[in-house]
Amino acid sequence: MDDCCSRKSEALNTLAQSEQRRVLIVVMILNLAMFVAEFGAGLVAQSTALMADSVDMLGDAIVYALSLYAIARGSRWEAGAALAKGGLILAFGIVIIAQSLLKISTGGAPSSTIMLAFSGIALAVNLACLALLWRFRNTNVNMSSTFECSRNDVVANLGVFVAGGLIAFTNSPWPDIVVGLAIAALFVRSAVRVLRSAWPVWRHESRSTKVVLR
Repeated sequence: MDDCCSRKSEALNTLAQSEQRRVLIVVMILNLAMFVAEFGAGLVAQSTALMADSVDMLGDAIVYALSLYAIARGSRWEAGAALAKGGLILAFGIVIIAQSLLKISTGGAPSSTIMLAFSGIALAVNLACLALLWRFRNTNVNMSSTFECSRNDVVANLGVFVAGGLIAFTNSPWPDIVVGLAIAALFVRSAVRVLRSAWPVWRHESRSTKVVLR
């Protein structure tokens, strides 16, 4: 009976990991495609917020690739992947702050039409990714941090969409700058949360590994 239950548990665990892989591959491809489309649109529109959002898409694609690598490699690898993701999110936050400060010095309102169109498409894609990741959000620290990244994307997309609408009415670059800085603040906050949750797990697992090796 115990052997039967053990085999059933292993089979269920393998199935769950396989499902996680499929979902991560799909959301990774979607994010890569949107990065190319949205970054190009941001260059044409001269929108800091749109380019920041596209860079976030690229970051997420890398995040999903790290998550795929960590699956089935144990808690230490999962925590390590989460730490890498936290560092990546923090780096993107700093880059976006720099972009926003540069926009303040250069000025010029971006194209609101392009912003509204591409931020709307990005929002639809990220909502689909969030729906795919929803059931895995509490599976482990690896999938939890992945879900956190996807949720941030939805908030960022909404911000860019609102900024596009405000620019259409005001013809001012400030909505673009403010949203860019808000996205950066969201990244920094999320990075701190991910790093705080992943660091204790990674440290504990690293110590356990050293004990076993001895």
